[in-house]
Amino acid sequence: MTSTLFILNEAPYGSERAYNGLRLAGALAGKEGQQVRVFLLADAVACARAGQKVPPGYYNIQLMLGKLVRQGEVALCGTCMDARGVTDAELIEGARRSTLAQLADWTAEAGKVLVF
Repeated sequence: MTSTLFILNEAPYGSERAYNGLRLAGALAGKEGQQVRVFLLADAVACARAGQKVPPGYYNIQLMLGKLVRQGEVALCGTCMDARGVTDAELIEGARRSTLAQLADWTAEAGKVLVF
């Protein structure tokens, strides 16, 4: 099995970096023999907020991340969450608060690390 870690740093909307990272992660997660993990840092922690409402026809980061939760693992930097006032209760189901130590472990275990 091939393991790929995606590290997202950008806010869910305003640029398309989070969108493009999650698009690639979703495409990869759909392939056999692939393990996909997503770690959200800095402003990207907002990607995991439940209740996102976007205009009709616009991409929804919450839905994209929700699919990845079901196919892989999604973790958020707890320090980044605290700095932005994001609580555990606000997160989509399956996404979880984590630590830099967890990110270090995932990085060491990954065959590939992609940063967006």
